[in-house]
Amino acid sequence: MAVEPSTRYQPAAELWRYRHLLWSLTVRELRVRYKQSLLGISWAVFVPLSMMLVFTFVFTQTMRLTNGPAVGMPYALFAYIGLVPWTFFASGLNASVNSLVGHQNLVTKVYFPREVLPLAGIGACFVDFLVASSVLVGLIAYFHFTSDWSFSPSPAVLFVPVILAVQTALMVGLGMFLAMANLFYRDVRQIFSVVIQLWLFASNVVFPLTPDDSIIGRIVAMNPMIAIIQAYRDCLVGHQLPDAGPFAYATIVSLVALVAGWACFHRAGYLFAERI
Repeated sequence: MAVEPSTRYQPAAELWRYRHLLWSLTVRELRVRYKQSLLGISWAVFVPLSMMLVFTFVFTQTMRLTNGPAVGMPYALFAYIGLVPWTFFASGLNASVNSLVGHQNLVTKVYFPREVLPLAGIGACFVDFLVASSVLVGLIAYFHFTSDWSFSPSPAVLFVPVILAVQTALMVGLGMFLAMANLFYRDVRQIFSVVIQLWLFASNVVFPLTPDDSIIGRIVAMNPMIAIIQAYRDCLVGHQLPDAGPFAYATIVSLVALVAGWACFHRAGYLFAERI
């Protein structure tokens, strides 16, 4: 059984000392994911792009949702800007939920900060996020020259790294909770696979969603991903900073999730080797 050292816990210092392990595990996650794959890293683009095409057909052909006041831009662009961060969010949490169970030998035989495992999974998904984001430049150029919609650069795009940091904080916090919960109760992974699908349609990923004063509307408004995804759209193509109120709420929720998830994960760390 691995025994945790009794030194004072300093998360930043611990992660820095084990930064090479974090890097190695992140690279390993990418290699395992795309090993013997015909498309390789292109899958990072194929998944959100194919989903964009499906939702574009559904909402523009069956529901007649086009680039008008409903979305303010070509629907395909609206959907892709939502799907790229959502795919990062869903795949990052999916990688986190099995991060401890999937590395039994490391957890039981070697000491290192266990936080490295879910972070490595999220890090690998971040690479996919960057690759998928590169296609956005081509989509913007395509619709700028082939439709009535036009794009002009805005200083608001400089705020995108802040949005990404808020989203990543939320993912790390939730990822710690999910990894720990799945280690103690193995059906958490199955429950999560259902919840994440429902969460997609409770967010404004593929359809404009405006919470109202109803009970359901207030529950939906508690979803921080709504403000985060809208913030991406506002800064990338909306030529404006995100609405301060909703984005501040999303930031607070993300920071609380990060601190609480990390603290609970570390507090329960001595049980991991026994329960795995």
